[in-house]
Amino acid sequence: MASRWQGPALVVLRALVGWHFLYEGYYKLALPGWSPAGAPLPAWSAAGYLRAATGPFAAGFHALAGSAAAHWIDVAIPIALIAIGLSLILGLFTTRGCQGAVLLLALFYLAAIPFDGVPQAGVEGTYLIVNKTLIELAAVVVLLTSRTGTIAGLDLLRQRNVKA
Repeated sequence: MASRWQGPALVVLRALVGWHFLYEGYYKLALPGWSPAGAPLPAWSAAGYLRAATGPFAAGFHALAGSAAAHWIDVAIPIALIAIGLSLILGLFTTRGCQGAVLLLALFYLAAIPFDGVPQAGVEGTYLIVNKTLIELAAVVVLLTSRTGTIAGLDLLRQRNVKA
């Protein structure tokens, strides 16, 4: 049985995950830019992440990094992150937003499953199988199965307008 705080807690979780997606997408689009120290930053590209893939599909990710699709991946990822982030924050098309988040997070996780359990240079924390990406993926699955668009957000307003 759900408590009276479960719905609001799920909506807050949805907004936080949405913010994470939105800001990651924004930041990738904002590059090239300038760091707070005034140094120029390179334009963002997925190629480095794809080349560093270590998961079970590493060969496929490596091939993508050097393919003609790499440019389209660089365009699609920030746009998808922003669209998913807005969807989750606004509660608009939340089922689709959650599905998109699950897809991206699963791909990100499969590209870099932490099997070694030792600290990695440039990575916060030390992980063995479970990392922040997998935890966020699990959180989004909870959001998807909880249908938070029916609790609060623009989906709820859309439902009311359709019934009226």
